[in-house]
Amino acid sequence: MPKTKKENVYFGLMMCFGMVVVMTFYNLFINGLIGIVPIKGILIQLILGFIIAFLLELFIVSPVAQKMAFSLPYDKSNKIFVILSISFFMVVGMVFFMSLYGLGTAYYFNSLGEESLLNSYYSIALRNFIFAFPLQLIIMGPFVRYIFSKFVKGQSLVETGSVR
Repeated sequence: MPKTKKENVYFGLMMCFGMVVVMTFYNLFINGLIGIVPIKGILIQLILGFIIAFLLELFIVSPVAQKMAFSLPYDKSNKIFVILSISFFMVVGMVFFMSLYGLGTAYYFNSLGEESLLNSYYSIALRNFIFAFPLQLIIMGPFVRYIFSKFVKGQSLVETGSVR
């Protein structure tokens, strides 16, 4: 887990990159757009989605999620409880905001159909949460924590002279 602001930024970059890539292709798949949206359009969506997700994660979602997670009454010395609670609140916050982004994108491209904006948002958010929460807990969270501990944390220890 990140301990400094610099480590927090690196961890956020890694997590956002992985989640945005997987969630973008998930949303393209469930909306039947794989093979329809050109590669250039997918790349633009990935870049724009990553920038928006990272800024939201860094400045809004992560600080709020951490405050909420640490305000809960549980044993904070148990690392797994800390990871699960922060992950839960991070996914809820990111799904909330990124589903708004998805709704805006769908509205812009007139792909909402006849459904109301509120119903469309609930549908998008529910589908995203159902996929993002297990993705975060089972795949992306452990993978990014592993990569972070091997490359970023190890680098930080070497830079500070803690590792000889």
